[in-house]
Amino acid sequence: MRDISKNDSLDADVQRLRELIQALGRRRSLRDPIATVVEEQKLTPPQLHVLLWLGTDGALTMGELAKRSGVADKTLTGVVDRLERDGLLQRERDSEDRRVVRANLTRKGATLHKRIDAQMGEQMARVLGVLDPTDRRDLFRILENFLTRISSLDEASATAKEG
Repeated sequence: MRDISKNDSLDADVQRLRELIQALGRRRSLRDPIATVVEEQKLTPPQLHVLLWLGTDGALTMGELAKRSGVADKTLTGVVDRLERDGLLQRERDSEDRRVVRANLTRKGATLHKRIDAQMGEQMARVLGVLDPTDRRDLFRILENFLTRISSLDEASATAKEG
C-alpha cells in the first residue's frame, strides 16, 4: 500500500473544492448574490462591482478599481464612462498629482448602492439561512482564517518583489 503524501492529499482537496464550488454554481438559489442584482438593475457585472467597491470603500483610483473588478484598465474606462454618463459616478483628479484619477459615487450612485446592498443582504440571508448557527460560525471562522493566511502570502510575495 502506498503512503499518501502531502501533495496527494492537497491534490485531492483541490479536486474536492472544485467539485463543491461547481455544485454550488449549478444551484441558482446558492449562486452569487450579485448575479440576481445585476439582472434586476440591468447592469453589467463589472459596472456592479465598481458600484459596490465605491460604495463600500469610497473614492478609488482607476487602477485600483480595475484590479478589484478583475478587468483591464481599458475595459474599466468604458465601464466608468457608462456609469458616469448615467450619473452614478464622477471622476476627480487628485489635487496633489493631476495624473491620478479617482472615481467616486454621486448621490444617485450612493442611493443605488444602498438599494443593491440591501438586495444582496436579502440574498445572502437566504443562502446563509440554510446553515444552522454553529455551521455559520464554523464557516466564518474558516473564512477568516483563510483570509489571514492569504494576506500573509500576499505580504510575503510583495516583500520578495521589493527585495
